[in-house]
Amino acid sequence: MRARELAVAGAFEFTPEIHADPRGLFVAPYQEPSFRAAVGRSFSAAQLNYSRSARGVIRGLHFTRTPPGQSKYVYCAGGRALDFMLDTRVGSPTFGKWDSVELGGGSFRAVYFPLGVAHSFVALEDDTVMAYMVSSSYVPEQELAIHPLDPELALPWPQDITPVLSPRDREAPGFAEAHAAGLLPRYADCVAAEAV
Repeated sequence: MRARELAVAGAFEFTPEIHADPRGLFVAPYQEPSFRAAVGRSFSAAQLNYSRSARGVIRGLHFTRTPPGQSKYVYCAGGRALDFMLDTRVGSPTFGKWDSVELGGGSFRAVYFPLGVAHSFVALEDDTVMAYMVSSSYVPEQELAIHPLDPELALPWPQDITPVLSPRDREAPGFAEAHAAGLLPRYADCVAAEAV
């Protein structure tokens, strides 16, 4: 498995080897030794999430209040998605930076999101299936969002789609508004929580 560090501090893309033969294929999108070698610690999964989306659906930008925080390991099991991350950690060396990775399309690439990094994706095909391991269980009052179409962020969403957002994401504040309201996690708190 190949690991590549992304533009957001502590975030990585992982590309596994695909074993194909006349029967089909076998792939391991998550491999603990490769993860530990890149990130420096193990990933402790508390929950496995699954979503299926129609073309144009945008989910996120979502992150979890830290502490307790929630890290994610995400891959696309079917279809294709453009996956985004935004560093929301106040005090981070990459605060406000974003990066994106195209997932799916048979690559089984995966992306790791450390605590305090917001996650969003757009489905590029109908029936796009995303699977993500998360480090903590879902607690609604800990879940936060930033509007994915915030013009100040200017994320490069594909121009050939009509965005479909949930009511929660349509009503989410912009990045600057969330920062001014004190909703963003502190980098020091995220690093400390990940060290536990």
